[in-house]
Amino acid sequence: MKLIVESGATKTAWRSVDESGVLRSVQTAGLNPTCLDEDRCKDIVREAVPHLNPEGRQVGEVFFYGAGLVSEESCAPIRAALEMWCPFAEIRFHSDLLAAARALFGDGSGIVAIMGTGSNSCLYSDGEIVSNIRSGGFIIGDEGSGAALGKALMSDYVKGLLPEAVTKDLDDRYGLTYQQIVRRVYKEPGAAAFLASFAPFVLEHLAEPSGYIRNMVSDCLEAFVRRALSRYPGVKEVGVVGSFGCACEGLLREAGARYGLDFVKFVRNPVDELVSYHMNR
Repeated sequence: MKLIVESGATKTAWRSVDESGVLRSVQTAGLNPTCLDEDRCKDIVREAVPHLNPEGRQVGEVFFYGAGLVSEESCAPIRAALEMWCPFAEIRFHSDLLAAARALFGDGSGIVAIMGTGSNSCLYSDGEIVSNIRSGGFIIGDEGSGAALGKALMSDYVKGLLPEAVTKDLDDRYGLTYQQIVRRVYKEPGAAAFLASFAPFVLEHLAEPSGYIRNMVSDCLEAFVRRALSRYPGVKEVGVVGSFGCACEGLLREAGARYGLDFVKFVRNPVDELVSYHMNR
């Protein structure tokens, strides 16, 4: 039996599989070793694995994909937690970028775009990541992400630049003061997630009569295409992973066409594509 795990900042998708297919699935909190200590990692794994393997079958392999896995040391808290429940398994750690690449292109080639709370990209060739333009995070990068769009909204909101109807709807729905916004962004943890939480609100207002919101979204997406995706040489096919990117499919195709890029595949959640990838190998 194998476990296939795909972890983001806020949630982790778990699948147990054997040669006949998916046995069970569980979702838990995110497992990012840069944010969690070993005890918390053990709590999350303890929540998931017994449900994935209630019969106590021997797990032969664990494929763990996630952010923050930059070294063996960074993987250690999650490895220790998994070894408690899967003592005989071979545990392999891979980046969230490789998860997106395999989910989109298998062992093929293309430009990979992650577009969720944050953003990232790479050039993927014959099953290998060969180039990566660094994301920069939500303060100095993350173009084309939910956080970037939320930042654009909040910036225009606090300066009084939004259309009146959008401002009224924002006030009615959230009732945020300037002081609350500043505190959430600069003083409290989870600023990127806070900003990204406004992306659905923005997309609801795409048809706003002045076109202001549509232009805001288009500018956010085009910045990602221009500053990252269009800079990978020789490849024109782009795949997208992430809920925000999938929600913007039409506008992304428009932005890509201006740079000669063809968006060929959109995957909201990569874990099931990863199951197929590993079952077919």
